[in-house]
Amino acid sequence: MNKQYDAIIIGAGVIGCPIAYELAKMGYKTLNIDKLAGAGAGSTAASCAIVRAHYSTEDGVAMAYEGFKYWLDWENYLGNVKDEKGLAKYMNTGSLLIKSQGHDWRKVKKNYDAVGVKYEEWSVEKIKEMIPVYELDEHWPVKRPEDPAFFDPPTKTLEGGIFCPEGGYVNDPELSSHNIQRAAEAHGAEFLFNAEVVEIHSQEGRVVGVTLKDGTRIDAPVIVNAAGPHSFKINQMLPAVWEGCNIKTKALRHEVMHCPSPEGYDYFNEGYHTSDGDIGCYYRPEVGNMFLVGSEDPECDPQVWPDPDDFYAGKGGPGENNQLTESQWKAQCYRLALRVPTLRVPNQPRGVVDLYDCSDDWIPIYDKSDVKGFYLAIGTSGNQYKNAPVVGIMMAELIDACEKGLDHDAQPYQFTLPHLGRTFDTGFFSRKREINYDSSFSVNG
Repeated sequence: MNKQYDAIIIGAGVIGCPIAYELAKMGYKTLNIDKLAGAGAGSTAASCAIVRAHYSTEDGVAMAYEGFKYWLDWENYLGNVKDEKGLAKYMNTGSLLIKSQGHDWRKVKKNYDAVGVKYEEWSVEKIKEMIPVYELDEHWPVKRPEDPAFFDPPTKTLEGGIFCPEGGYVNDPELSSHNIQRAAEAHGAEFLFNAEVVEIHSQEGRVVGVTLKDGTRIDAPVIVNAAGPHSFKINQMLPAVWEGCNIKTKALRHEVMHCPSPEGYDYFNEGYHTSDGDIGCYYRPEVGNMFLVGSEDPECDPQVWPDPDDFYAGKGGPGENNQLTESQWKAQCYRLALRVPTLRVPNQPRGVVDLYDCSDDWIPIYDKSDVKGFYLAIGTSGNQYKNAPVVGIMMAELIDACEKGLDHDAQPYQFTLPHLGRTFDTGFFSRKREINYDSSFSVNG
């Protein structure tokens, strides 16, 4: 007889684990299936794990600000469950959004006011007082070092920034997923690693189970796609699911670099996470007194959309596989050096390459599908890590409501953020939506 569960979650990253945790707390017998060896071992492990509130939409800001509450009180979120590996730590550095033409910061400020986000407006003088290594010259538009105009002397100064004191980052994103796994297991959730789903079964328009690569069949009336960069491949296993999504997902290759902090400046202990649209980069402190710097996907940076199986197998040429490329390394480090002129740019590239799971408008899909019992928590790009605990609660409530008869397409589930008490329409994340042109169409969401 096949093993039976109430719900199967495909994926055990930072999105899949919280969904299992919340469903298990509701009494569902859950099983997470992941092709890798442990929770968060895939693209989650390579996440910059930044926790910040600035998004291009009011609902996006609200969801992120709600997420702050869980990271700031991590042990309580986990139910004080112990993890033999220890607990991930939230580094509450504060988060600075540079006022620039590369960010619609006025909209962000308006959204902050609407949601009630705590923030301070910092002048150029205040920023230089707090972060003496920053130079606040304007370098817009974003360029690459191979552009002769890259080295043109600046002629303008930026306006300042918006500082959010509750922002920061999580020091070990893979460990945070393992923490949630242990919390879920305390409520009866189960996890199966080194196992790959190769087929999803349905009968009379409803999912009934999956088959693994080794031939094992596991049954469940609820299946959740939380497969990260592989999400589109999972959807394609059920043609009705794939065809029923107006918004699709695919995998985007992304590089993050490490640059040593300027001599004499303790960036690791004194620095802030910074979003800097003027140079098209975000950066935060990293162990070893490093700047961790990523691209905010400006128009000048190339985008590569590989097959995730080929990517993780190391196939493909330069710029397609999981090896750093010299051109992108230089672009990100040199742009950061425009902001931090005393930056010690390394001679050799140092950093991480992995994949984002991107939707067409860079806003995630948290939804049911056109096949009963099949749910979507996908398109989480590079910006949903911070929202993971909130996503777990929202998806569990949405799934439970749909399984009890809610017609979510006709009457979208109204989700109340537990800490903020704010209710919003989860149809915002619908697979059926039109492309949301309020989005930044970048990692900023």
